[in-house]
Amino acid sequence: MGRVTTGASDAAVELDNVTKTFGAVRALVGVTVRFEPGRASIVFGPNGSGKSTLLAIVGTLARPTSGTVRHGALGHDRAAVRRTLGWVGHESLCYPDLTGRENIELVARLHGLEPATAFARAKERFGLDAFAERPVRTYSRGQRQRIALARALVHSPRLLLLDEPTTGLDRLSTERLIALIVEEIQSLATVVVVTHDPAFAEQLGGDRIEMERGRIAHVTRAPHSAA
Repeated sequence: MGRVTTGASDAAVELDNVTKTFGAVRALVGVTVRFEPGRASIVFGPNGSGKSTLLAIVGTLARPTSGTVRHGALGHDRAAVRRTLGWVGHESLCYPDLTGRENIELVARLHGLEPATAFARAKERFGLDAFAERPVRTYSRGQRQRIALARALVHSPRLLLLDEPTTGLDRLSTERLIALIVEEIQSLATVVVVTHDPAFAEQLGGDRIEMERGRIAHVTRAPHSAA
């Protein structure tokens, strides 16, 4: 299934004066930011700066306490946005007793795709080879990450969120990850990456968003996307 695209501005994700509180804790404070299709937006900041909360709000896992979130052409309600969302976290969240193939085919079914065809496409694109027929609990960190990314991209999402995706990856696995992210950017996906890895961020390129104490401290717009 190919990605359905609209004009870039139509599919932008915008947060306007968003605040998120957990009791007395203010995780986000007056955050206004725009994530553009066809670009990587890389979010930096120390632990506790609000990065994960920002990602959760963009990904509809959390609602803002105040402020506005707009997903544009991606959808006007949570269900619609989630149908076009791909997410790769620090942990793969794959079912450990299923094989990689079974994990991918399960997600394909949930998105109304033909499972065998979806897996064949993923196997070729992600170089899954024979390990995809083993239970995920037997995988290395790099193998789990490849299955997680294949699963997240099986339905050609237009919004891709990545939370510390290079943790535990070796150089070759990181380079493969960057190449796959660049393919998504070139297909006009909106890509948001949370990372503590400056070398990975430098290789990927894109816009840099620095967070501090729940606020946007600085935004550096790249002259070109990684595409």
